[in-house]
Amino acid sequence: MIQVINRALDILEIIAVDPEKPTSLGEIADALGLNHGTCANIMKTLVSRSYLEQVGTKKGYILGAKSYALTNNDAYRKDLVEAAKSEMEKLTEVTNENCLLAILKGEKRIVIHSTNAEQELQVRTSSEKHVYDSASGRMLLAMLSEPDIDRFIAKYGIPKTESWKEADTVENLKKLLSQFRKEECSLQMLAGRQVIGLAVPIQKESKAVASLSIYLPEYRYMLTDKTGLVHQLKMAAKRISQRLK
Repeated sequence: MIQVINRALDILEIIAVDPEKPTSLGEIADALGLNHGTCANIMKTLVSRSYLEQVGTKKGYILGAKSYALTNNDAYRKDLVEAAKSEMEKLTEVTNENCLLAILKGEKRIVIHSTNAEQELQVRTSSEKHVYDSASGRMLLAMLSEPDIDRFIAKYGIPKTESWKEADTVENLKKLLSQFRKEECSLQMLAGRQVIGLAVPIQKESKAVASLSIYLPEYRYMLTDKTGLVHQLKMAAKRISQRLK
């Protein structure tokens, strides 16, 4: 039993050397001098417990969500929230709209902090949504590297028509993500709900670590200074990013 635990930890350590690059079963088994079948069984358990994530059939493995949760995930979230809290309060005060801070976790965008406006009609969104179903999730996906975007699409497919009809092919999805990345801003119109979502990236050392977003009713969006709203959102994200340096 102790030997199996040691081997499982060895596997995690090998993959953690380059956590964003998929490592094949063969590479891991050979590096540890393990029988491929034995190694596969251990890794299957690690995948089922979310300590590893398999990137498509025979494409390799990367660290899973549980591995990050064991390390600095909670402290990392705390640092993000501490850096963002006051800026989000100011942004909500200036725009009088709800503001969200979110991170990427697998196929989900997770809200880790929010500030609420005092409008009679407010837009509420769930704390967890599929990446494709939110402006913040789309922004976070757009800021990944090309190989990571390709891996995401290979694993989770393209959006369903009802959630993002414009992204109906891999080519169209990647074009939209490229546009978001270039503009450092994503816009989402929620069909049937008359809701608009705007999101921008928060960066640390040139890497997007979170997204800052505003959600508001479509009628208020149509009446507001759209350029000014995006500017306020980007400036708040920039100040938060500077605090993370």
